[in-house]
Amino acid sequence: MRNKRSVSIAAALLAVVGAAVWSVRASGEAVAPVTTHQHQAPARLAQSSSVAAQTAKPLGPHKQANLPPLPFDRRDPLPRPPQVVAQVFQFAAEHPEVLSYVPCFCGCDHMGHKGNDDCFVKQRAANGDVVAWEPHGSECQVCIDVAQQSMQMYSSGASVAQIRAAVEKKYAGQYQFHTPTPQPPAKVAAKPTPAPKK
Repeated sequence: MRNKRSVSIAAALLAVVGAAVWSVRASGEAVAPVTTHQHQAPARLAQSSSVAAQTAKPLGPHKQANLPPLPFDRRDPLPRPPQVVAQVFQFAAEHPEVLSYVPCFCGCDHMGHKGNDDCFVKQRAANGDVVAWEPHGSECQVCIDVAQQSMQMYSSGASVAQIRAAVEKKYAGQYQFHTPTPQPPAKVAAKPTPAPKK
């Protein structure tokens, strides 16, 4: 009697899991691996804005006239003040040449992210404009803090290599996971150097 009941429960669970997997795959989402991380979200099949997806065009600063609406409302509970979150989303949109080479340490590598840029930008058009945001960045304190530190260092004139080194020094010992972020090219400068005065 007990054995039949266990088999019935196992069969029912298997049917539910099978239906859920079929439903998720049919809706266009990939099944996310189960982790013990503080925030779990399904990985999307849509292409992220990773460095690999942009190899055809070199990364550089990219001003965009019209950004898509941010993936949060100012009344949403955010891990940082709304103005800080909005600033890092704008920085991610305008500076893929920085955040694409800065790793994230929150565990979003399990979502397919390659760098901190992927925490905020889901997809770019061929011209570099952001066409879809990654909402994960609005929910994750680590993602926001890494981007904010990068933004502040960039504003003070640090190179991408210096920004990455500082972020790695701060976060690598605190967190088990990090994104598989490529090293910046040797000649990536933080800001264009002005022409010498005559």
